[in-house]
Amino acid sequence: MNDILRISWPDLQWIATCTSDHWQAKIGDPHLMGWITVLAYALTCALAFALRRRLPRHPRGQRFFWSFMVVVLAFLAVNKQLDLQSLATAAARCTAKLQGWYAERRGVQVTAILSFIMLTGFYGLILLWIIRKAFWQNAVALLGLTAILAFVLVRAVGFHHVDALIGQSIAGLRMNWILELSGIALVAVNAAALLVHIRRTGPT
Repeated sequence: MNDILRISWPDLQWIATCTSDHWQAKIGDPHLMGWITVLAYALTCALAFALRRRLPRHPRGQRFFWSFMVVVLAFLAVNKQLDLQSLATAAARCTAKLQGWYAERRGVQVTAILSFIMLTGFYGLILLWIIRKAFWQNAVALLGLTAILAFVLVRAVGFHHVDALIGQSIAGLRMNWILELSGIALVAVNAAALLVHIRRTGPT
């Protein structure tokens, strides 16, 4: 693992060249469902932003949570078509080939996944503590965020059998569409419900 972190400037140049050979800046998903997903992210981000503006300043936990949601949703909307996880995957693959551990890359992938899960869990606990007084008001959005991040992680890791699984179709709809859009929908429903509640009763 230490060898992975020791990369010289010539190595970085080689990795950059190798990565550019396997990834180009282009529309990641030019199909209709790709643009529908981008639109879903954008609309949900707008809902989250509108909700964040209407929430009371105190306590700050809920405002922080929805500010965080705005940033995450905006990033994911852009990432959906730039496909930045594919860029990261290509860079990691080139690094593995350069340093000679490509054949053992699964072990590094597992380590990366476990590290990501632990880090996400740590910050997730902090986020839960921040919104502890309004947990049940935001539980559906938290569930949706968890589903979205899990989907993004699975796609970024690039295990072929997992990609094949989520690429299957149910009634003409691919599993990856269902998983990602379901997570977005949960966040949108939670944000819309809170907006309706605030408009009816005022900030509490």
